[in-house]
Amino acid sequence: MSPAPAHISDLGAYVSASPSSFHAVAEAGRRLAAAGFRRLEEQDAWEGGAGSYFVLRDGALIAWTVPTTAGPTTGFHILGAHTDSPSFKLKPKPTTGKYGWLQAGVEVYGGPLLNSWLDRELALAGRLTLHDGTEHLVATGPLLRFPQLAIHLDRAVNDGLALDKQRHMNPVWGLGDPADADLLGLLAARAEVDPRDVGGFDVVVADTQEPRVFGAGDEFFASGRLDNLSSVHAGLTAIIEAAGRPLADGPIAVLAAFDHEEVGSGSRSGASGPFLEDMLLRISLGLGAGAEERLRALASSFCVSADAGHAVHPNYAERHDPANLPVLNGGPLLKINANQRYTTDAPGAAFWAALCRDSGVPYQEFVSNNVMPCGSTIGPLTATRLGIRTVDVGTPLLSMHSARELCGVADPGHLATATTAFFRGGR
Repeated sequence: MSPAPAHISDLGAYVSASPSSFHAVAEAGRRLAAAGFRRLEEQDAWEGGAGSYFVLRDGALIAWTVPTTAGPTTGFHILGAHTDSPSFKLKPKPTTGKYGWLQAGVEVYGGPLLNSWLDRELALAGRLTLHDGTEHLVATGPLLRFPQLAIHLDRAVNDGLALDKQRHMNPVWGLGDPADADLLGLLAARAEVDPRDVGGFDVVVADTQEPRVFGAGDEFFASGRLDNLSSVHAGLTAIIEAAGRPLADGPIAVLAAFDHEEVGSGSRSGASGPFLEDMLLRISLGLGAGAEERLRALASSFCVSADAGHAVHPNYAERHDPANLPVLNGGPLLKINANQRYTTDAPGAAFWAALCRDSGVPYQEFVSNNVMPCGSTIGPLTATRLGIRTVDVGTPLLSMHSARELCGVADPGHLATATTAFFRGGR
């Protein structure tokens, strides 16, 4: 099997195991532990020094590998990504319904394409926290559906579908009287805990359709949560490979997979929070760094912010910049914005170009059409918080923020190849 199909197959397995950000970091942690990485707890004292480690904080993960010759001023090569995707989150009183239907009370999370979630078999997935503080992951399998109104009852639907987030986006999950039903109890049963012990929950809606390769030449890959598990998976496979073939004098390789990027990153596990800064500080302290040595280490560090970007859409080409039209399987995107919604600058662009050239990876430039508002990433947040030179890149997609997104089969593997070289000190 060539590298692209092998990588895509494993990406599909990773996405299927990761219906929520909590599942994504649990699966990443499982893979890291199997590869010899040691899990550390933030409340414990750390010895530091050479080796490979990871830490989980809610739905976020930071993993790193320290070469044997690392010292107080050794720099970091960081890949930043995020584990969350636009979806719907259960409200505090989730069991609702009327007219003989059982429905789930959900709140819109981020900016999903609402229509893409209609008429799909959906799951609930996330974590339950018990009164004693213990956490339990839960995933239901097919349970819910947002049923669309039949065209016979809305003859103008094909002239413009308008969905009210409060009235129309309440999925059905059964039949009966809501007074006699308990959706949280169902989740507790699936997690094998007593519902009376559940003190809180973070549970989202997830698509249950399996990832799929398709197209005339098997060139396409469709899956949920490619934004941004395609980047998390690339970083995960790259850091495992880099740790397995370490360079004695290389940088400290770091994978930072944050939560809550789709809602602004302002949380203890988001890129605007202190998680990455805390971990870099503790790594440097473990290598004997003082204040000056730590600043020297940061000054010689580099961050690649990896998040999905837009391929040109054949039916809406006028929405793209006419001179920059990225295609699927043309390589990862170098994302550029004059207003610093992406943090790429000239030195960062040159760094990425050299890295891709030396690792045999094609890449494409992306810039928005001037009349289309530009999204953003964790890149500007990381650069602002830490002062580390940062470049924004990512896998080109169609159907971004859909329940089921589309990429080329080669691009995620190309991103992983470039990231592996980056983690091993390449540029």
